[in-house]
Amino acid sequence: MNFSTILIANRGEIARRIIRTAHDMGIQVVAVFVDADADAPFVADADQSVRLTTGYLDGAAIIEAANATGAQAIHPGYGFLSENAGFAADVINAGLVWIGPSPDVISGMGDKLAAKRMAVAAGVPTLISVDTPDRASEVGYPLLVKAAAGGGGKGMRVVGSAAELDEAVASARREALSGFGDDRVFLERYVAASRHVEIQILGDSHGNLVHLGERECSIQRRHQKLIEESPSPVVDDAMRAAMGQAALQLGHSIGYQSTGTVEFLVDDATREFYFLEVNTRLQVEHPVTEEVTGIDLVREQIRVARGEVLGYEQDDITFTGHAIEARLCAEDADAGFLPATGTLAAFAPADAPVVRWESGVEQGSVVSVSFDPMLAKVVAYAPTRTEAAAMLALALERLHIGGVTTNRDFLAATLRHPSFIEGDTTTDFIERVRPSRKLTLNDTDLHRAATAAVLWIQGQNRAEAGVLAHLPTGWRKFSTATDSLRSATSRGETARSASATAAITAALGCTATRQSTSTSRSTVVARQHVSPALATESTCRPPAAPSPSPSWPASKFLAPNSPPVGSTPQCLAP
Repeated sequence: MNFSTILIANRGEIARRIIRTAHDMGIQVVAVFVDADADAPFVADADQSVRLTTGYLDGAAIIEAANATGAQAIHPGYGFLSENAGFAADVINAGLVWIGPSPDVISGMGDKLAAKRMAVAAGVPTLISVDTPDRASEVGYPLLVKAAAGGGGKGMRVVGSAAELDEAVASARREALSGFGDDRVFLERYVAASRHVEIQILGDSHGNLVHLGERECSIQRRHQKLIEESPSPVVDDAMRAAMGQAALQLGHSIGYQSTGTVEFLVDDATREFYFLEVNTRLQVEHPVTEEVTGIDLVREQIRVARGEVLGYEQDDITFTGHAIEARLCAEDADAGFLPATGTLAAFAPADAPVVRWESGVEQGSVVSVSFDPMLAKVVAYAPTRTEAAAMLALALERLHIGGVTTNRDFLAATLRHPSFIEGDTTTDFIERVRPSRKLTLNDTDLHRAATAAVLWIQGQNRAEAGVLAHLPTGWRKFSTATDSLRSATSRGETARSASATAAITAALGCTATRQSTSTSRSTVVARQHVSPALATESTCRPPAAPSPSPSWPASKFLAPNSPPVGSTPQCLAP
């Protein structure tokens, strides 16, 4: 079935990602939004928008919005209702096209116990597991308690001994019930030194099914991914072929259509792999697969939903170069990755190195705890893994961001850590390697950062001035030289220092303190959220005319998602 308008039942960066491809295909887009997102970038990107009075989980309201706007199809993105079989069925029953796998497949794979049984039937290796706690001895310790429904690390507990089991099961059940409305759990063998490796599959409604290689997603906190890459540093051609074949066996056995991900656990010692689950949706980390294959997965989802044939076979798919993605999140890595809130006083990616920004925010966006803390996905593509890691770290370090605590410095430290560069990326990486969780600057660096922040605010204020914009900052007309001297004296050094302190606090979203010196002058010190670039850059220029957006070597089918270069004052290296 052909369609000219789709509704996106999602928000943020994934909504913007889908909108770009839809527009490239000549398809109009309807966005839905709640009051908190009324001014969000994805709403402005859409051709039409509909306000939801309830929320993104109100399937009936979303279908009503599609009917009211003339949308013929619904794309769920990921999260929210993307793996809700009931919602998928309701969309189809309403005469709309569901852009995703069938409700039966979603239902079958959404129950991890049922999915494991299907994997065993398809001949796919699985870890030993039991569905009742009283059979824990059959699994042995350590073991993992897992929720039978849902994912994202919720309802998951590592248990080291029988004495810990009851509390872990009770805690996992409470979390599973709260998150998924289903408190069923099961026990599975726990592999301490392991890797999380997944295979991207793609199928059409004509029986064609291919895999697009693997992604490694082992760098995690609280069982949630932070850094993903393709290819995996430990998967060779033989292992890729074996894992790909296992994923295709399962996909064929359940009649899979659209994009999907078959997730495996790899024992780092033996290189044996075991089935974990199937995600029946687009993954957050899908861009790294797009980078190394050149295949736009959102476009393929739409084509499959239209009933088109894939048009290529497994042997037609090639893998080139290396791609790494980092999830930039509003969270304090140094405080156990606790979520952070605030208003983005600045958000401007640098124009070099050229990387792919998938962002749902912009300068002025309010970050709350109402939604996922991810602000952006940043993806670097290069001929080699070492180059990709270095590019991604530098792009993160050069990001001009302020107002909200983020994990930016932790991500950059991880990407530059020797253990990461060597490919020693097991799921216990953060606890075992302990990369730095915050940026440490000396007093000189802090002073330079403070100076740069003040200059940035000055440049921004002049750029946005609506009256006498041609006049230089600080210009003032005095009637006499005496008045000028009196005014300068009354303001005094303390007042100027206080103004600088307030300016830096506003720009960097941090606590700024003034350290008195013997000359009674004050040094403004920004203690948090200081960009490494700001620590060495102190010369600023006013905004330039917007320049063309960069393009990526392996991503010509995608448009970048960052603020235009020159939209805010840019700091230049001395």
